[in-house]
Amino acid sequence: MGGHDIDEAPAKTSRRGIWGWMLFDWAAQPFFTVVTTFVFGPYFVARLTDDPISAQAAWSNMATVSSIVIAILSPVLGSIADQSGARKPWIASFAVVKIASLLMLWFAAPGSPLILPITFMILASIAAEFSIVFNDSMMPRLVSRDEVGKISNIAWGLGYLGGMIVLVAVVTLLAANPETGLTLIGIPPLFGLDPALGEDARITGPIAAIWYLIFILPMFIFTPDARKVLPLAAAVRSGLMELRGTLGELRRRQGITRFLVARMLYQDGVNGLLILGGVFAAGMFGWATIEIGLYGIILNIVAIFGCIAAGALDRVLGSKTVVLISLFLLLTATLGIISTNPGSVLFGMMPLSMEDSQGWFGTAAEKAYVLFGLLIGVAFGPVQASSRSYLARSIEPGEAGRYFGIYALSGRATSFLATLSFSLVTYATGSAHLGMATLLIFLVAGLALLIATPYPAGKAGEQPAK
Repeated sequence: MGGHDIDEAPAKTSRRGIWGWMLFDWAAQPFFTVVTTFVFGPYFVARLTDDPISAQAAWSNMATVSSIVIAILSPVLGSIADQSGARKPWIASFAVVKIASLLMLWFAAPGSPLILPITFMILASIAAEFSIVFNDSMMPRLVSRDEVGKISNIAWGLGYLGGMIVLVAVVTLLAANPETGLTLIGIPPLFGLDPALGEDARITGPIAAIWYLIFILPMFIFTPDARKVLPLAAAVRSGLMELRGTLGELRRRQGITRFLVARMLYQDGVNGLLILGGVFAAGMFGWATIEIGLYGIILNIVAIFGCIAAGALDRVLGSKTVVLISLFLLLTATLGIISTNPGSVLFGMMPLSMEDSQGWFGTAAEKAYVLFGLLIGVAFGPVQASSRSYLARSIEPGEAGRYFGIYALSGRATSFLATLSFSLVTYATGSAHLGMATLLIFLVAGLALLIATPYPAGKAGEQPAK
């Protein structure tokens, strides 16, 4: 296999080129941090409507629709990318969709129809993930296999740093306490933003859009792209044929197939934690934007150090070991979160005082939730960054597009089952705790399968025919 795109060894890439590639994560992460997870998502659930349970389910359904589209089209686009060669034109096209959709979130005022923010979140999510497919597939051409784990984890850490900076700016300068009208540092919100109208949360869409527009520019300017091989129409035809061959090839490359299926399962659990963790806390504790933001800042600080440590461990111990350690930590954290109630933790075995100190995270249960969140912060960056380097070490540069397309499929193919399971169980039982418990199924299944997966996944005898 290999089509028109030859298996080039990584050329010497300048430091500016590598940093330009890594800054893509810095540019992209605020969308996931302040919009999806910690600010706009909880606002959508807790303040946009008067029915938080239905709003949680609607938010989960948004993620489900996005995941289905991403799962179906990512392998197709990845194969087309291998045949067309150049990745940057694709990233630019999806950037237009993402930026325009995020700007429209400003109009999601309390009491307005849910369909508009849901639609724009779907478009933004799809465009963001498709861009990641093309950006990830550039990595094997930029550095040697020894270095991919290091730059993958550093890039992921930069992403968390970028997300945290934007989150800090939101909670200190823009998001006000609805009771006092002041931000975390005791000043009125900049630009006269009114928290009663949700403007402190709605502004995160435009902020994430502008941040993305500015910081993807170094990648376009400095990072080398693959040479253009085929015109678009020919690349589409050839890419579809190549995808069919790749899917057949996976039957022989059993190590890569096992890795992709394992990753498909555990990434479902990770996605569920990222998408639903903030809204779950907002529903249980009634956290406002400032408290959700502080929680997110704590997680992102821990995540940065987690990625730095994982980058070193990845080179010494290998990507597989880093992923396994991360999954054990995520399982522990998920069990802790779903065991937490306002008056107890560990499924009622440890009663907690419900007295509220009136400070941030004022009850004992809130403090326990934050402690479990620290484990998520340590692990959810490395589990994704080292999964990315796991695959990069298992394939040739010339097949990166199609395999990273299937990699995106593996991260999304059944992720709608995680969010859908949450929605169905929450609807049926009226308990978001039981809904969150469904995430354990995906984490445990992925971990069990990964333990038996070879590393690197594409060992001798499983390589494609040259």
